[in-house]
Amino acid sequence: MKKRQHVIGRIEPGSIAEEMEIEPGDILLSINGKEIEDVFDYHYLVNDDYLEVLIQKPDGEQWELEIEKEYQEDLGIEFENGLMDDYKSCHNKCIFCFIDQMPKGMRETLYFKDDDSRLSFLQGNYVTLTNMKDRDLQRIIDYKLAPINISVQTTNPKLRCKMLNNRFAGEALKKIDLLYEAGIGMNGQIVLCKGINDGEELERSIRDLTKYLPYMESVSVVPVGLSKYREGLFPLEPFTREDAIGVLNTVHKWQQACMESHGTHFIHASDEWYLLAEQELPGEENYDGYIQLENGVGMIRLLLDEFREALRELAKKKAEGSVPEALQGKAGEKHIRSLATGLLAAPFIMQLAGECMEEFPDCDIRVYPIRNDFFGERITVSGLLTGRDLEAQLKEKELGEKLLLPCNLLRSGEEVFLDDMTLGELKTALQVEIDIVKSSGQDLLEAMLL
Repeated sequence: MKKRQHVIGRIEPGSIAEEMEIEPGDILLSINGKEIEDVFDYHYLVNDDYLEVLIQKPDGEQWELEIEKEYQEDLGIEFENGLMDDYKSCHNKCIFCFIDQMPKGMRETLYFKDDDSRLSFLQGNYVTLTNMKDRDLQRIIDYKLAPINISVQTTNPKLRCKMLNNRFAGEALKKIDLLYEAGIGMNGQIVLCKGINDGEELERSIRDLTKYLPYMESVSVVPVGLSKYREGLFPLEPFTREDAIGVLNTVHKWQQACMESHGTHFIHASDEWYLLAEQELPGEENYDGYIQLENGVGMIRLLLDEFREALRELAKKKAEGSVPEALQGKAGEKHIRSLATGLLAAPFIMQLAGECMEEFPDCDIRVYPIRNDFFGERITVSGLLTGRDLEAQLKEKELGEKLLLPCNLLRSGEEVFLDDMTLGELKTALQVEIDIVKSSGQDLLEAMLL
């Protein structure tokens, strides 16, 4: 078997690695005499307060570096391959898999299904445990890696085999018991499919998962995403308003029980359920520190609260005559800015834009909800919008001096939309400057005003 080479891709400025003159292109050979298999090994071994690090320079020269540092202090090294190993692909054929619902002809990387426990720690991905060997599980326990994010879907073993189309999927649930017994922190996810794992099955799953408290720290319930490309796939139906009300009733009942017994809400419904049920979003205190934010649990509440807090602070400064210099130049000058987002968040963004314009009348913020024609109208999140849909629906709109777009529309670290249209191409097509807005409410307010 060919020996892996762990090539260093980036060094954090001001880090220990920079101080030791480790550079991009160098190869990590070992730490404390132990070869590194993957990122699990690296993160475990690098924690010690004394390290002997063996580095190979591009010319073949080897440096043995002695490093004294604080326990768990990072070296500041990023590798060209984040996993330091090959990625593990998914062996399931889930009835709800969104990748199976994508059209042909998109870039190859969008069709890769990962089910790699290492990505759970690195990127917060959710894993089914079906791809995890006993050795992988034991390393998580030995290295005390936590939390691990688990796609549970159901605690009914037979139903889980059906939903994942994997005869070992029910047996894989036993790994949760082993993680619990070892005291490893976990988060769970239930992708709810109408008539499959909802109703009594959802009740069963929540009841079973509460037994893993406190190490199972939270569980989210999210509705299955259904694109228009489902020909030949398992027949799934969209949830109705009445369905959403039923789901929320179940979630709220168990939240109350878990608060009384464990002091945590534990089970959380994603924002879509509240919008579909036409119910008000819960307050910040209901989200237990927004532990399930990446699953769309509390994203809108957090944005609303952050934006309004930032707006209050800015309004206070305005009353005191200390408005930021960049905003002072706008006084008396009407400036138009536009903002495009998915149908899910649009009503809330419109509300915030209205509050901003009320406080700063010289601002004119136009919010444009973008319908997802590419994947179908049932997909309402902004993160799945494409450049072509933005172009088609904004082409004849008055966009003003700038168009604001949420950062989750683009590939991480790149200026490319899901359909491979570039940000530059969209700018040219719409003939407008485009600002990419980070995810916080403060960032949104500043983008609207400054």
